[in-house]
This record gives sequence, C-alpha cells and structure tokens, in this order.
Amino acid sequence: SASVAMAPPRGSARATLKRPAAALSGGSARKGRDGVKVKKKGKAAANARASRPPATWKADYPLIQRLRARRDAPVDSVGCERLADPKAKRADFEWQCLVAAMLSSQTKDQANAEVGFHSVKAKNVRAAAEICLALHKGRVPRTIEGLLALPGVGPKMAYLTLHAAFDAQEGICVDTHVHRIANVLRWIRTKTPEETRMALEAWLPKRYWPDFNILMVGLGQQQQQTPQKLVERCLRLKSPAAALRLVANIGVPLRAGRLPALDALAGRDPAVRRLLAARGGGRGREK
Repeated sequence: SASVAMAPPRGSARATLKRPAAALSGGSARKGRDGVKVKKKGKAAANARASRPPATWKADYPLIQRLRARRDAPVDSVGCERLADPKAKRADFEWQCLVAAMLSSQTKDQANAEVGFHSVKAKNVRAAAEICLALHKGRVPRTIEGLLALPGVGPKMAYLTLHAAFDAQEGICVDTHVHRIANVLRWIRTKTPEETRMALEAWLPKRYWPDFNILMVGLGQQQQQTPQKLVERCLRLKSPAAALRLVANIGVPLRAGRLPALDALAGRDPAVRRLLAARGGGRGREK
C-alpha cells in the first residue's frame, strides 16, 4: 500500500505531465459602426449583476455561520488539513495534505468510513509521487496547473490542497455539499460543482473564501447525520424562525410533536407555526 507519512524520496523517475484544459474565453462581442468590436450591453449588465452577492446569500450566510459556530461536524476533525501532521517536516506535511485530499474523494462523511475506490486511489497516489519526483524535485506542486496535472486530482482537490498545504486561497473548493446547498438556497443556478465554483467566485467576497468550504460541508453533513442537533441550535438563535426556514430548505424535516421545544416555540411564534404547517417534513425552498 502507498505510504502517506512522508514525501516521495528524491530520485530519478519518468512521468508524463498532462496539460490542464485551457481557460474559457469570456464575453461575446459585436462590431460597432466604426468596425471596432464592443461587448453587448446585455452581457455586460448580466456580468455586473453576477458580480454582486445575491440577497438570499446575505440573509442566509450569517445564520450558517452561527449554526456552525461550534465546529463539531465530521469535516472539522477528519478534513484534509486535519489529517496531516503539523509537526512533520514541511515536505512531508504538504505530501500528507495532498494524499488526504486524494483519499477523501468519494468517501463517506463518517469519521470511521472506509476509503472508497481504494485500488484506483492507490495507483493515483503512486503515479502522483512519480510525477512529483520527476517534475517537481520530490515536492508537491504549488500551482493549480501543477496539481491538476496529477492523476486523480480535479479542481476540488487542487484548491483544497493549495489551501491546506500552502495556505494559498486561489479558489473555492466545491464538493457535493457546497454544490447542492448553494443551489437549494437559490444563491446560484448551476448544474455541476465546477460551474458552482466559478459562479461563487464571481461574487463571493474573498474574505469568506478560507472558511466557506468547511462551513458548508459541515452544514451538509449535520443536515444528513444529526438534523435534530441543527434544529436545537436554531431554537437558541435570536431569529429561530429564519434559521428553521433555512435548515428546512436544505432538507431537515420539521414536524410537530417530535421536539417539545419546537412545539413550544410554534405556540408562541406564528411564523414558526406556519412553517411547521407548510412543511410537514417535505423538501423544497420555503419562500
């Protein structure tokens, strides 16, 4: 099995570096009366709107920050940077971050879950070590292009490794939790995680990028694994109705008769009472 404790030793090795896909060129243009190409006004206006955070995010994200104030989701203890040894040599720490990111892909969220597709991942880790030896002097690449050239490493793992290993925030790491929640809450409308990353990076202020992934992933994990804990935290916030609406929108079932504190609040708060009556444990965003 492949070792993850130490960086690949220096030595001679041959590897083929894959070229990452070229960046898409943005914007459409038409020729003006003088023959000079100018961007369409409609496209420019759409781009301007896309660069502003949506009102839904402005309302939802502070609630998410409060719900995730206690970092007790699985990602908070077994995330990529949590598995690497901070006392290890720098090269070893960087290698551990990369391997942890590669092994975490398509693995269940539980802390004791087995690594999925372990045979394929073992081959990818070995091949990545050979490329690091041949092209990067035995070190983990420090660029997106270099990381994407490693077998089995996609944009999510590349941005995660950059942040964990080098404290470099060049993009937002988007996994299935981030992609799903951002769409369910109507912050964006995208079909793939990569589309979600590009859409979020267009308007999410960069000061939120470092914590964005871990907050959203943890919220998704808790929605799936400990939904009652989320409901109880909603009840302790200053705006419980708004928080309850948010967790209901991402899939937490809300039903009367299951939690005495929720029933008591519904008796006092008409907004919560309407929410329980409207939802009944169903899914879909509550307006």
